[in-house]
Amino acid sequence: MQTSKIIYKGDLRTEAVHVKSGQVIVTDAPTDNEGKGEAFSPTDLLATSLACCMITVMGIYARKNKLALQIEADLQKHMQSQPRKVSAIDIKLSISGVLTKEQKNSLEAIALNCPVAKSLDSSIIQNVQFTYN
Repeated sequence: MQTSKIIYKGDLRTEAVHVKSGQVIVTDAPTDNEGKGEAFSPTDLLATSLACCMITVMGIYARKNKLALQIEADLQKHMQSQPRKVSAIDIKLSISGVLTKEQKNSLEAIALNCPVAKSLDSSIIQNVQFTYN
């Protein structure tokens, strides 16, 4: 089954439609690459996908183990110019909930081994910091 349909809207902007749900994501080229920077850039989505994937797999663990968690991520993407590509992704994960040391260790291992983390090129540095409240 087709995952998405992407349409070029002109002026360095795309619209991606998730086929199953109809949800839409708009992208825009960043200001440092001839765009307006009015929406996520494709590389913003790449970096954001990493944090979303980490939170999702931690959520699966929490649900299976009946843990009440709140998880938030702050993210910064770093670009290099030659060649132009994502060079590093910094993620600060803030996790609230009553957790044992073992559960914290499990959550961290699960996050660091999420499907997106494993799919990214090894040259992209993934700096992940976990904070527990």
